[in-house]
Amino acid sequence: MAKLTKEDVAVDLYCGIGTIAIFVSRYVKEVYGIEILEEAIEDAKENAKINNINNINFLCGDVKNIFEKIILKKNVKPSIVFLDPPRKGIDDNTIQIILKMEISRLIYISCNPRTLIRDLKKFEDKYYIKEIIPIDMFPYTSHVECCSVLYLKDTIQ
Repeated sequence: MAKLTKEDVAVDLYCGIGTIAIFVSRYVKEVYGIEILEEAIEDAKENAKINNINNINFLCGDVKNIFEKIILKKNVKPSIVFLDPPRKGIDDNTIQIILKMEISRLIYISCNPRTLIRDLKKFEDKYYIKEIIPIDMFPYTSHVECCSVLYLKDTIQ
């Protein structure tokens, strides 16, 4: 769904222990993972080391406070961002940064349909929502994960 290439620079926001970043690392040039929990970042770095992956940079901090600083400081221009926020969704500051940067593709994974819809509405002026796929990871419960694919309107593929 992400249509990754070896030219892509990916950012995994709310990366946790690095599961998504590690998976996509083999398909892209470079990955940056950002997570607020220091223990999770330590585990992410260990997971990358165990898997002999060298094109990932894991950074500890609150996404709303460090995402833009890291991008500017390291002069990174991501072509794709993976978002897997907590149930409360994405904060407005992070959404504004993404909108300003005009990143060509977004993959938004959500465990809360309410905040997913709220956040997607904030992206819809600049992004085309190509698809939303519900995934029942928790059978016999009311919980469903949703994977959304968004393209910058000027770069629809």
